[in-house]
Amino acid sequence: MEKQQLIPHLFRTEYRKITSVLCKRFGIEHIEMAEDIASDTFLLAVEVWSYKGLPENPTAWLYAVARNKAKNQLTRNAIFSEKIAGELQLHSDRSVSEIEIDLSDENISDSQLQMLFALCHPSIPVEAQIGLSLRILCGFGIEEIADAFLTNKATINKRLFRAKEKLRLEKIRIVFPDEIEIDKRLETVLTTLYLLFNEGYYSESQNEVLRNDLCLEAIRLAYLLHENDKTNTPPVNALLALMCFHSSRFEARKSNNGEVILYDDQDESLWNKELIAKGMYFLSQASKGKLLSKYHIESSIAYWHTVKADSEEKWGNILQLYNQLLILEYSPVAALNRTYALSKVKGKMTAIPEAEKINLVNNHFYFMLLGTLYENVDNEKAKMNLQSALLLAKSDTDKQVIQKKLLKFEQVF
Repeated sequence: MEKQQLIPHLFRTEYRKITSVLCKRFGIEHIEMAEDIASDTFLLAVEVWSYKGLPENPTAWLYAVARNKAKNQLTRNAIFSEKIAGELQLHSDRSVSEIEIDLSDENISDSQLQMLFALCHPSIPVEAQIGLSLRILCGFGIEEIADAFLTNKATINKRLFRAKEKLRLEKIRIVFPDEIEIDKRLETVLTTLYLLFNEGYYSESQNEVLRNDLCLEAIRLAYLLHENDKTNTPPVNALLALMCFHSSRFEARKSNNGEVILYDDQDESLWNKELIAKGMYFLSQASKGKLLSKYHIESSIAYWHTVKADSEEKWGNILQLYNQLLILEYSPVAALNRTYALSKVKGKMTAIPEAEKINLVNNHFYFMLLGTLYENVDNEKAKMNLQSALLLAKSDTDKQVIQKKLLKFEQVF
């Protein structure tokens, strides 16, 4: 990999590791210091590597520099004096330079997982949880996070600053919760990863690389939960299965010129069979236990969408799963999706009144669904609904899809 590509790649993969370890070492109250040391490490890499060339082991070089910078910070910064004074008195034979900054694989993994629990503390808003996770655990820049939330850098900076202050005031520790607390906190962590993945899988941002990265980062963090005995639970495996099934169709969702390809028109040969197999494995692991979470149901729905055949068995299963999901946790979007499955099983005339009951008049997906259901039933109503969808759609991608459908009506009808 060339230097121009290597440094951004290493920043994406190693910044989060260094930051997590240093946050754990310093405490969450000094989170900005950990970020600054990690950032300064990469700035130095750009300067030195441009002059002297790449080191033999770039990752080891970054870790060594980060260690030294952290130790130097410990010696000269007065705010750490109280924190380390006791340790230095107890170990008077050790110099500050000998204080360990553990960047072993095991501590990196533990630090990232513990940091995830800290950042997903229920005392801060969900949007802030996702933003902090993107920044600290995924290595995203402020501008990238602003793109993901369709806002500006100033808003994101304020949001993250308030969240960090809240974590300081609450004196949140970067540790695993105890056994009694871990299930409660794990639910918040899974919600954050679920929303993070969804932001990647369907985002109104037009940054395609960002969307891919969001999905991959959500999967990576969920896999850390899977690998740890304390957090390897059925809901974790169910969420991983859901992510794998959805990601398996990622390449088929867009054409070469960037246009969205709807499910019925996707090329099955582009579906990633390896990810489908992984999804089936995680779904099997999720079945161990008595708990049924929304992730179990949604991953089962996602599995059936990896079965291309447009059969009664497929849509019948999907419909029943949506029925279960709505009983467990109602959402208007799930209700819309259920109505589409209903049209596949019972026909459009049964589905149309069920869809209209949902009455999401401010949601373009609602009108897109009605446009689809009314096609060849009442084509004028189909066009009217698609026109309403076009007025409400925010992203260029969605507008292109709707305009393509409208053009089809003009050509055929």
